[in-house]
This record gives sequence, structure tokens and C-alpha cells, in this order.
Amino acid sequence: MDYVHSDTAVHDPVASAGGGQLTAAKILIAGGFGVGKTTMVGSISEIRPLRTEELLTDRSVGVDDTAGVDGKTSTTVAMDFGRITLPDDLVLYLFGTPGQQRFWFMWDELVLGAVGAVVLADVRRLADCFGAVDYFEDRGTPFMVAVNCFEGAERKDPEDVRIALDLDEDVPLVLCDVRSRESAKMVLITMVQHVLTRTVSRR
Repeated sequence: MDYVHSDTAVHDPVASAGGGQLTAAKILIAGGFGVGKTTMVGSISEIRPLRTEELLTDRSVGVDDTAGVDGKTSTTVAMDFGRITLPDDLVLYLFGTPGQQRFWFMWDELVLGAVGAVVLADVRRLADCFGAVDYFEDRGTPFMVAVNCFEGAERKDPEDVRIALDLDEDVPLVLCDVRSRESAKMVLITMVQHVLTRTVSRR
């Protein structure tokens, strides 16, 4: 099984998928605390997802900003891991990153070998995804933004979100519900198409 290690190696292996040979790619699911990364990996994974969640304790008071996600009782301390097979024999390995800034040192390890990243955003806490956007921009990692539409949250025009995040026009931005397998799947398909388009344009 081929494993795609960088955006410069994506096009040929993915284009050759469908001939009976599996092609694999690593995708990061990033974003702020409580934005839905664990939920997305869990809703779409075809295997039982690996989770590294721990209960929030009083030690997180004053450290983790829980405003807007007051009902959250646990947090990812290392990563989430899942897998999904898309048509044309393309297997995506999904790595959900920890959201709190105190765990960001793990991102440098998780990003190795990733062809791209999905940055989840919550319009109630939009500033929480600035760090992820900056991280992938600085490293030249292809990424997209998926706005997770929480119940009761104000619906924002995608272009207003794009402006607020200062995203380039070629960065995909979509609305989604990460609880829905089909919605999460469409996000990943958009991510793969973005990586392929970017690779072709560079050639």
C-alpha cells in the first residue's frame, strides 16, 4: 500500500487509485477547543476510533477557555485517530489534534506526512481557529476551513467568515455538521480535491 507523504507526492498516487491498489493519505483535523474534532473523527471513521480524552478537572480552570462550551466535560490530550475509505480506493487516515494551546507542541509531530488539514471553526468562538490557520499557512500545508454549524449558533455567511479569518480565495470554506457522516465525508472530499488542484497548479 502506498503512503503519501507530502503534497508534492499526492497527485500521481491518488490519480492511479482505482486500479485495485489502495492509496493512503494522512489528513489532520484541527481547530480550537470544543469545536468538534473528536466528533468528526468518530462520526466518519469506519473503524472504532482511537481517542485520548480525559475529564476536565479544576486544574483546567483559568487555563482552558470553556466560554461557549460550558457543557464540555472532557478534552483530547494527544490525538484522535480514525480511517475512512473513499471511492477509487483512497484510504484517509484522520488525526484529530488537541485544541488547547498547551498541547500544541504535539502538532509538529502530527503534521509529519500529512497531505493537508481541515480546520474546524465555530462562529461563536471564531478566534479559536486563528492559531490553526496561521500554523498551516506558515508551513505551506494545504488546508481548508469547515464551519461546524452548532444548534442555536448564529448562521454566518461563508464569505463573512472568510473575511474574518483573512483567508485566501483559493482556500475552500464550507458549512458542515460534523455529527453527520455524509456531511463530514463531503468535507474530506473537498479537502482531497483541494490538495489535488493545488498540486496540479504547482506543476
